[in-house]
Amino acid sequence: MPQDALTGWDDETTAEAYASFARTYPMYSASSRDLAARARLAESRTVVDLCGGTGATAEAILALAPPRAEVVSLDNAPAMQRIGRRTLSDPRLSWVTARAEELAEHASAGGVDAVVCNSAIWKTDVPAVFGAVRRVLRPGGRFVFNIGGGFAGVTHPDAQARSVSPTLGSLIEQIAAREYGTPPASVSGTRRLPLTAVRRYLTAAGLTLIEADVTAQHTTMAERRAWLSIPVFARPEHGFSYDQQMAILRKAYAQTRPDDVTVTSWLVVVAQLNGVQG
Repeated sequence: MPQDALTGWDDETTAEAYASFARTYPMYSASSRDLAARARLAESRTVVDLCGGTGATAEAILALAPPRAEVVSLDNAPAMQRIGRRTLSDPRLSWVTARAEELAEHASAGGVDAVVCNSAIWKTDVPAVFGAVRRVLRPGGRFVFNIGGGFAGVTHPDAQARSVSPTLGSLIEQIAAREYGTPPASVSGTRRLPLTAVRRYLTAAGLTLIEADVTAQHTTMAERRAWLSIPVFARPEHGFSYDQQMAILRKAYAQTRPDDVTVTSWLVVVAQLNGVQG
């Protein structure tokens, strides 16, 4: 599991930085709108925003859900939810502080029309979460989530055709290696969650895969820099203070152009209970 899956989220500085980023840049709002649309919420009565953070995805769900729908944002970081409660006020929205794996303890069995999870499912105990989702979904209910391309092992054609090189991440590694003697970062195979594994876990949980798309998200270097400035995402991951990470980031960013486009790939998955088409 990645470092940011385990530590750092229940921190005021991280939560404030994350919320500021989500308000300023379209990364999370755009992906949230896409996931909410795929969940088909027009007739929903209860929707869960899983690993909901400060509420970016809940906001997208609320925009599509019926006026009488109930939306539950579940996250295990109180600091993130405190900001969400301040900035997103809607009588249809409630906040539950709990781990994703504990979903079934906080939602009625068979009473949820859709579960949406943006940018977080690979940070959980995936089989346990899929099982919990299956227990709370109604027949025909949808489970919609995305997986970062690096973790899913997928690459959108745009990521090959339009991404600039070197990337901000590779420049950070080069500077860390040159100035601090840090070995190049390696990607562990245990971090990967490919579609074959997703399908296997869904089947084991009693859920049916009905859609799997590889999408591309286009961002600028300026947006990427802002994302890497959030403490929990700062690089290099280990052995550096935040001040050192930001010093390296400034040097790396100085070697790029703010408007250069960087493309990230995502695997977007839609599953349904019992294969009932809705």
